[in-house]
Amino acid sequence: MSKQDYYETLGVSKGAETADIKKAYRKKAMKFHPDQNPDNPKAAEQFKEVNEAWGVLQDGQKRSAYDQYGHSAFENGGGRRQGGGDFGDMFSDMFNQGAGRQRRGPEPGNDLRYGIDISLEEAFEGTESDITISTAIGCKPCDGSGATSESRKTKCGTCGGHGIVRMQQGFFSTEQTCPECAGAGEKIENPCASCRGTGRGNGQKSLSANIPAGVDEGTRIRLTGEGEAGLRGAPNGDLYLFVSITAHDFFERESDNILLDMPITMTRATLGGSVEVPTIDAGRVEIKIPEGTQSGTRFRIRGRGMPILRSSSRGDMFVKVKVETPTNLNKTQKELLKQLDTGFSEKNTPNSESILGKIRNFWNS
Repeated sequence: MSKQDYYETLGVSKGAETADIKKAYRKKAMKFHPDQNPDNPKAAEQFKEVNEAWGVLQDGQKRSAYDQYGHSAFENGGGRRQGGGDFGDMFSDMFNQGAGRQRRGPEPGNDLRYGIDISLEEAFEGTESDITISTAIGCKPCDGSGATSESRKTKCGTCGGHGIVRMQQGFFSTEQTCPECAGAGEKIENPCASCRGTGRGNGQKSLSANIPAGVDEGTRIRLTGEGEAGLRGAPNGDLYLFVSITAHDFFERESDNILLDMPITMTRATLGGSVEVPTIDAGRVEIKIPEGTQSGTRFRIRGRGMPILRSSSRGDMFVKVKVETPTNLNKTQKELLKQLDTGFSEKNTPNSESILGKIRNFWNS
């Protein structure tokens, strides 16, 4: 009896994409699986044919050979063992749950998160921060092994030494860590009395963390192996520090740059001069104020910003001047300002005169 065409077996066209073939295979495999058809003796043979067709069509090289030579490409040992044994059953293909699965081993410790607050100055200079965290730590009496010194380990009878067990949930099966040995694959005959065989217990861990210069808000620093202790000597998790920077009294940060709003008097903005400003490195810089400087003008000071991580360079500093309107004037000062105001022309205040002219034209239109 001649074999049915593999494409017909799965119900797909010869030019079908692999994804469509896989979808058709899953549908057919579920339809003809023997567990789903206990009263249909033909289902097992149909399920075997579906598996065989999938094993060829999902493999690029085998599919190409089949397209050229048909079933003869796999006769006489050309591509598979009798009965399609290469391909495994549907569950091995879909969930990778074959008999040769690797032993999982004890569960490693969880990663931990810790928030740390530093000042902008500390972010500029870098700092060492001492922190203490409450977490699972390795058991000292058994050195994290979970066993007494004379204890013997035997293969776990629940998982057969694999550390994982297969759970059947209806038609599908899943794998999970063995609840008996916690993934170790072994059982301890005489567990440590202090940790009851887990190799760890609750405690506190103190350490010093290096915060590099140039860190920004939200920077994540990974401390390898400083997280939760693993079960029975399994690797520790990692500790992640998340940096928060407290607000500064007058500096602001924008990426690697430092911003500063600096008030200046009306006369200095009008006549020009200089002003001394602080820098984040506790220094001072004098900037020249040109005659007629407007409020909001920004001055750039190169290389006086924040350090750039993993670089020897620094950002810049930007100083924005804000012209202050004088208050609490005495009578003489007020009179002098009035005289100045009456003497101003369009040449003295070009921006305001231009805007006022546009407003007058708007009203008169």
